[in-house]
Amino acid sequence: MSEASSQVRADLDRLLPLLDAELTAPFRSGEAVRLGEAVRYSLEAGGKRVRPVLCLLACEAVGGSAQQALPGALALEYIHTYSLIHDDLPAMDDDDLRRGRPTNHKVFGEGHAILAGDALLTEAFGVLASAGLDPMRRAEALTLLAEGAGWRGMAGGQALDLEGEKVEAYDLEHLRLIHRLKTGALLRTSLEIGAVLGGATLTERVALRAYGEAIGLAFQIQDDILDATATDADLGKRAGKDAARGKITYPSLLGLEGARHALSEATETALCQLASLPNRNSLAAWARYLALRAG
Repeated sequence: MSEASSQVRADLDRLLPLLDAELTAPFRSGEAVRLGEAVRYSLEAGGKRVRPVLCLLACEAVGGSAQQALPGALALEYIHTYSLIHDDLPAMDDDDLRRGRPTNHKVFGEGHAILAGDALLTEAFGVLASAGLDPMRRAEALTLLAEGAGWRGMAGGQALDLEGEKVEAYDLEHLRLIHRLKTGALLRTSLEIGAVLGGATLTERVALRAYGEAIGLAFQIQDDILDATATDADLGKRAGKDAARGKITYPSLLGLEGARHALSEATETALCQLASLPNRNSLAAWARYLALRAG
């Protein structure tokens, strides 16, 4: 694990400055000053930037450069940040803490939090649509973003998750469906957009899609394990909230050991998809790291 962590740290040290230099720029001028502050508050809250970094690494894995995929990476972080703001609202998960700080609606109010999410969602498509990219690649990336974030992807998964709180019991397949959409879709989309913007072959795209699906599953299983075992301080947010809301999770269906076994299987599946890629070391390290992260 130390080797994987070292690779992940090197990737973050190299790629985060590219993202951070551009991330808040669209929200630093405009008439709705308070709304811009609300957006920047969540964008600047930190986090590992998993989705945009995976997008950049996927582009590099097929022989492209991180700069080629930067518009896609920015769009993905805007989508992810909007989803966190909305997830934390009282109508959704009703969280007071995110990344160790008060959630957006606790600082700016529910109305501004909703609008901050709306602004980020809209800007995601704007930054990608206006980028100086090959028109065919840009159009395909926009289509992938809409699918991964929309009702057939992340938004649909969140809806199923909300509905699941009112269902007394459902099986493992239904749980997998929820998380394949809610968490897995945007992770998979991150890899696919990076592949498209990097000029991947069809074989490489298929491999990265399968890798993305597998790490999306692993990511969610580890999230469920952490929710059941970690503390608020470990996570930077409220631990144990899924059990408190009666949500079905991998540990609740499989037990902790069963969930850990499923996590290991998903991680190995992800690693097996990388064999055909010319530059796969970073993505392999990220698969191992995400499966064993502590927060």
